[in-house]
Amino acid sequence: MKEAIVARLLEEDVVVMDIQKETGVGINTLYRWRDEAMNKRGLSATTKYKNADKWSGQDKFTVVLETANLSEIEFSEYCREKGIYPEQVKEWRDACINANDSTKEANSKLSKELREERKKNERLEKELARKEKALVETAALYKACAELGISKRTYNR
Repeated sequence: MKEAIVARLLEEDVVVMDIQKETGVGINTLYRWRDEAMNKRGLSATTKYKNADKWSGQDKFTVVLETANLSEIEFSEYCREKGIYPEQVKEWRDACINANDSTKEANSKLSKELREERKKNERLEKELARKEKALVETAALYKACAELGISKRTYNR
């Protein structure tokens, strides 16, 4: 009896309330049976009832893995069973394949920015060293002027 009810629950156009009225089985029990059956089939309990674009990343990845080695006929049958379009699965597969490409681009961009920052830092350090040297020379000149009795005002003219 349970198997027949679960089979009906997994049909797309079935309303759980109708089955509950026909069988007298509690609504929570029917939902639990349906969820358990869905989990055995490889989808989360609510996946069939969501729009495929709103599926979790894990569910999408699971579908991509499950369909990787299927023939075209098996693939189409799988998609019909899950209530998804083959084009969606192909998009998800492409997204999985290209997932690390954006990381490479980001790393390349960060690497370029790091090189630029290092060059800028090196240039600023050279400028700072040049200015410190000029400051030391100026201080030495002021000290020499003071020893000779020349005022700073006279020196600056």
